[in-house]
Amino acid sequence: MPLSWNEIRARAVAFSKEFETETSEDAEAKTFWDQFFNVFGVTRRRIASFEQPVKKSDGKGGYIDLLWKGVLLVEHKSRGKDLIRAYHQATDYFYGLKDRDLPRYVLVSDFARFRLFDLEDDKIEEFSLKDLHKKIGLFGFMAGYQSQRAAGLEEVANIKAAEQLGKLHDLLKAAGYAGHPLEVLLVRLLFCLFADDTGIFEKNQFKDYLDQRTGDDGADLGMHLAQFFQVLNTPHAQRQRNLDEQLAAFAYVNGRLFDETLPIPAFDRAMHETLLDACALDWSRISPAIFGSLFQSIMDKDARRNLGAHYTRESNILKALQPLFLNSLADELAAVGTNSKRLLDFQASLKNIRIFDPACGCGNFLVIAYRELRLLELEVLRRLHQAGKSNRVIDVKALVFVDVDQFYGIEIEEFPAQIAQVALWLTDHQMNMQVSEEFGQYFARLPLTKSPNIVHGNALRIPWGDIVNPADVTYMVGNPPFKGHHLQSETEKQDMIRALGDDRAAGVMDYVAAWFAKAADFIRGTQIVVAFVATNSITQGEQVGILWRVLQKKAPLKIHFAHRTFKWSNEARGQAAVFCVIIGFSIREPTAQFIFDYETPASDPVRVTARAINAYLVDAPWVLLDNASHSPPGFPEMMYGSKPTDGGHFLMTNEEKQAFVEAEPGAARFVKPFMSAHEYLHGEKRWVLWLVGAQPHEIMGLPKVRERVEAVDRFRKASKAASTRSYPFPALFRQVTQPTENYVLIPGHTSEHRRYIPFGFFDRHHIVGNSCFSLPGASLYHFGVLQSTQHMAWVRYTCGRLESRYRYSKDIVYNNFPWPEATEAHQDAIEAAAKGVIEARSLFPESTPAALYDQIAMPPALV
Repeated sequence: MPLSWNEIRARAVAFSKEFETETSEDAEAKTFWDQFFNVFGVTRRRIASFEQPVKKSDGKGGYIDLLWKGVLLVEHKSRGKDLIRAYHQATDYFYGLKDRDLPRYVLVSDFARFRLFDLEDDKIEEFSLKDLHKKIGLFGFMAGYQSQRAAGLEEVANIKAAEQLGKLHDLLKAAGYAGHPLEVLLVRLLFCLFADDTGIFEKNQFKDYLDQRTGDDGADLGMHLAQFFQVLNTPHAQRQRNLDEQLAAFAYVNGRLFDETLPIPAFDRAMHETLLDACALDWSRISPAIFGSLFQSIMDKDARRNLGAHYTRESNILKALQPLFLNSLADELAAVGTNSKRLLDFQASLKNIRIFDPACGCGNFLVIAYRELRLLELEVLRRLHQAGKSNRVIDVKALVFVDVDQFYGIEIEEFPAQIAQVALWLTDHQMNMQVSEEFGQYFARLPLTKSPNIVHGNALRIPWGDIVNPADVTYMVGNPPFKGHHLQSETEKQDMIRALGDDRAAGVMDYVAAWFAKAADFIRGTQIVVAFVATNSITQGEQVGILWRVLQKKAPLKIHFAHRTFKWSNEARGQAAVFCVIIGFSIREPTAQFIFDYETPASDPVRVTARAINAYLVDAPWVLLDNASHSPPGFPEMMYGSKPTDGGHFLMTNEEKQAFVEAEPGAARFVKPFMSAHEYLHGEKRWVLWLVGAQPHEIMGLPKVRERVEAVDRFRKASKAASTRSYPFPALFRQVTQPTENYVLIPGHTSEHRRYIPFGFFDRHHIVGNSCFSLPGASLYHFGVLQSTQHMAWVRYTCGRLESRYRYSKDIVYNNFPWPEATEAHQDAIEAAAKGVIEARSLFPESTPAALYDQIAMPPALV
């Protein structure tokens, strides 16, 4: 167990006095360094060696004064010698060292002075022997305390660690060691690697054991690991008295992490080297907050090629946790101030918090939540300590109350569930090390007596009350899976029906909706506040009314806060962005309500106080739109565009149309301009063979036409859809909904970067494709209202989205639109304005609608 900082400082003072007059490198250097290590309670012989032979860059041999592989290289000189020259001599030895043995620190000394080089953080500290006790914090890496790390290096460290374990995984799997045993083995190794660098074990204790006691060929490594795991699972009092001394020195871990007996893996030289290379990484830099997702990816080579895709950004996790409870706790602590009684009451409230994530994955949300609760508790202890005089010695172990058993989770896959449990333990230890540094006492919870409550199972089938009593839960949080209804398996659809209790709802809802439904059941009659990340689709279009009617039957839910659509981003190239919302809700009345809005999905949120938040995440009265099959009385009926389902045989480019008409002049009158959303917005021309009204003898008498119809027939008969195979009209589009009069065209999908969706007038000879809608018989007045800011605002809040693009809807957006009650004068004004829009467009004949309505390029005349 590491010494307290107070004990280390006392030893440093004694060490300085003992060697204050020493001058000769040859006479007392080894004694000097043995005693230096002893200052930190470390036996030098166990971890570092004198006079390590090595080849220098000039090819000549040399001897390193003192080497602790992977950690520290010492170059010692007689009093008064040049320490800069000593440093250059030390770094010249790097040439002959393996990469994994390269030190992070170089320490040079002439007895009277020390010069410490931190090669990773690029820092240099020089101080005298008599000031060692003042600078002792620089040597946290020796004392078993985790030093504060540079945040910018954390992500690189996570990726390196995942790659290294991924390499070991691949080697073991290729050799036939796979499945559950491999997953458990990797989780255990992960714990040991982390323990080696963070004070759970003595510094490099695991690495040194493997390096010193296993053969380079790896043949005996599996047997050593099997015995090693048994030792970690056995209390000291129950271990054999004749157990190998090096093994006996390891701490008892417990926590069921090492309970299961695994098949002994057969290692080879490459596996042995890979594991030692993993040991050489600085695992104290690994963040449990994000490594869960990374280590889940080691099971999949393809996923590992783009490791950045597996990060759940901490900033995104905090978007849920901060408004859920962290902000209110921070405000409460600020109000408590330094009042000791109120501080103790506040700390007791932290201990009573229970957090449940019913889709916990690798535990990212739980890990961040636990870390933040521990940081709040640390601030409480800091204030209590200062209030009771700074020189008072406190028993830190008796004062830290927040623990991992306050956290609950469900995860459908076994390996992530194991990772979640280990990640919480490791976070606990990181926070214990922070407490240790703060108060100068070593504090570790070993053996592990409490465990996170992580259950491996299907959250949509397990009764959540079997995991934790709803009356005990304070907050629920998570990021459930996002599958759209068309991507769900039959089993998942059955789970949806079971959760929602509504076949119709289950048939159209995203998978995430099932967690909302189960949460509504779970929190009924409680004070639990929930914050779930979800796809933005459940707050737009037809899903809104369907979902929230189901939810409100289960419990009278109130939305407390919401993040409107934002980009759930990662740093991986080529990864499709996910557009999310976060909804915080409960059955209790909120004391305050907030909407976090985004200028663009990738920008930072702006918090706005709301009076009421409805299901569309708008500060407005609670309204749920239904699918309306007809427009309001007196207004034009909107129609879907015609659907070809033709394998491309009816459609033609400009060049194809020209060649077709030249080859078959008699077919010219059946070739019509075709309008899809893309063609309209980008000014591209496409044509279609439109045979509505064509006589049979005309089709039969035009060989090129017949050829295309036969190709369409073959294509449809090969379809997987029975309705397509049985469609009896090969000469027609699969669905024919072409207007018989002039119409306004509405593109079905358009960019969210446009302030206005460009609509346009067309005559009935322009065939509308199924990526658009048509409004037959629409007047300038109708066009003007639909092109207005008012209608665009309605679109933004009610339409569905494809990623973040607008997805216009007939039954939700248009048929529910609240048309203004316009007088004749108002209608005249709107028609005049609509005419002005059309005339302004005509001033730019070379510009497409997409260019005209670009938010950057939109011309002033049109604006």
